[in-house]
Amino acid sequence: MAVEHRRAVRVLLLDPDGRVLLLRGTDPAAPGTTWWITPGGGIEPGESPAAAARRELAEEIGLTDVDWGPLVGYGTAEFSFRGREYRQEQWFRLARTTRTAVSLTEGGADEHALLLAVRWWTPDELRTTGETVHPRGLAELVERVLTEGPPEPPVRL
Repeated sequence: MAVEHRRAVRVLLLDPDGRVLLLRGTDPAAPGTTWWITPGGGIEPGESPAAAARRELAEEIGLTDVDWGPLVGYGTAEFSFRGREYRQEQWFRLARTTRTAVSLTEGGADEHALLLAVRWWTPDELRTTGETVHPRGLAELVERVLTEGPPEPPVRL
């Protein structure tokens, strides 16, 4: 099976209590399988990573009033979704918000059906959960940002 290559941006959205926002996703081709990920998605042709981050955050949870920070991480994710194989180069951009009452938007019916829930997580909760959380190293990155500030250069996840 051919691997589809794509570029994506993820948003490391932090609240005033040092929690990170994650979305619970599912794959219709793998019923019962769920995972937690940061908001974000594919970068469209001609779109900058910063513009994609703003668009994805607005589309997924309707949030536009955030304080944007720098890129804090990057990496490659390889995964199956809807019966297709992907290799995704992704960048993580820091953002902060004081608005903690967030929910999934009623955006496109397709995307809405794939996102099941939204939740704020502490680094300790990320480390001890039995649920699947992507990417690996997320708890450590959040903790580092909270204690030392954004890493320079961004860290590999």
